Amino acid sequence: MEKEIIIFPLAERGHLDVMVELAKLLHRSGVSVTILIARIFSVDNSHIDTYISRVSTAHPYLSFNHLPPVNPPSNSGSATLLDHFHLVLPHLKIYLYTSSARAIILDIFLSAALEVAAEVHLPFYFFFPSSASILSAVYLHLPALHNQLNAGGTSMQLPRSLCPIPASDMIRITGQTTETDAMIVQYKRLTQSAGIIVNTFKILEPVALDIIAERNRYPSIALAPVYCVGPITAKDCQEIYSSDELQHESLAWLSGRPRNSVVFLSFERRGSALPGEQIREIAVGLERTGQSFLWVVRVSQELDAALPKGFLERTKKRGLVVKSWVPQVAVLEHPAVGGFVTHCGWTSVLESIVAGVPMIAWPQQKEHMVNKNFLVEVAVLAVAMRALTDGLVHSDEIAERVRWLMNSEEGEELRERVAAARVGGMAALRTGGSSFAAIAEVAREVTLLDLN
Repeated sequence: MEKEIIIFPLAERGHLDVMVELAKLLHRSGVSVTILIARIFSVDNSHIDTYISRVSTAHPYLSFNHLPPVNPPSNSGSATLLDHFHLVLPHLKIYLYTSSARAIILDIFLSAALEVAAEVHLPFYFFFPSSASILSAVYLHLPALHNQLNAGGTSMQLPRSLCPIPASDMIRITGQTTETDAMIVQYKRLTQSAGIIVNTFKILEPVALDIIAERNRYPSIALAPVYCVGPITAKDCQEIYSSDELQHESLAWLSGRPRNSVVFLSFERRGSALPGEQIREIAVGLERTGQSFLWVVRVSQELDAALPKGFLERTKKRGLVVKSWVPQVAVLEHPAVGGFVTHCGWTSVLESIVAGVPMIAWPQQKEHMVNKNFLVEVAVLAVAMRALTDGLVHSDEIAERVRWLMNSEEGEELRERVAAARVGGMAALRTGGSSFAAIAEVAREVTLLDLN
């Protein structure tokens, strides 16, 4: 193959596995792909090494190269992921100088690497793992939104908006001034790229993509060419999970249970865990439903101490509570799972769509708010969990939403909508589909890039 491209992901579960799937699709379009790995001190690299070994064995046409390890920063106790990553940049520069690649695809979370790519005159694309709604609603209009927020008001109305965003949500999306400034820098970096590869598909987010296309008609405010290549999910369970993980108790527990009978609750692995009061409200709500459930709880103490007294014993015949982690893709693909209570991270959303599982949207932070608004108000693939003014979701609301999704005619209609979205997503990736064509276009563009 004459075309060669480097993919540089954040070497963390949920980022690396999705970009590996992108690498497979690019190879199918005639591109030779090297996946470049930089070790991150704050994650468990042993899982990453094992995963890379499985992928390399199954797909020998994918090449994995590792940048040299670097020492942790002196302030490693308080250092952020990006503090760690900046130490890798000198090694990245040396690697790119000696590479024959025609372009590099950067994880948007590693956008600082663009300065190195620019210095060695290597064209770069960004892989944007969030929704096109995030790209159009937040990044395109961030300065204007920031001004609206400072001026006060109860909602932020975006130009040609998908739907108004409550001011409280926008504060959580953009954060404090320093965070907003960092997002604006990230936006400017997007405009400097050869293209933005977004993990979505056209029929899922047509309005958001129309907003971006309209903006791109004006060179002075254009973003960059956008390529919709999704839905890309790490769906090969034999690759993403070890044999021990595929023997997880959650999968054994699901076996033999009726189709669409179990509601699955799981929130993001990173960030703050749910407060103890909220965990207890979830438990009370689930017990009231009488519904079968699989619930992932991330707590430091033993489950008995975190949950209401006697809860595990009273619900043991119809519920399973697991501490910290389950193989989420395998769980969502299990026919017994009929609903998903999710934090609305885009990877989880796409995994749910690909599995055909309807959602209860319970966003926890930042951009998840936009995804929730899109899923509930625009695409109608989820129902929202409503919180009280203090942010707490009461047990009555939890019970009501779970019953609605799992046992009502409206919930069944939602399930049918998600099933239709799944069909559309699979069609987009097949030969002749919109995402298939976008991936082929990226491969073609790589051969035309000017490397001088």
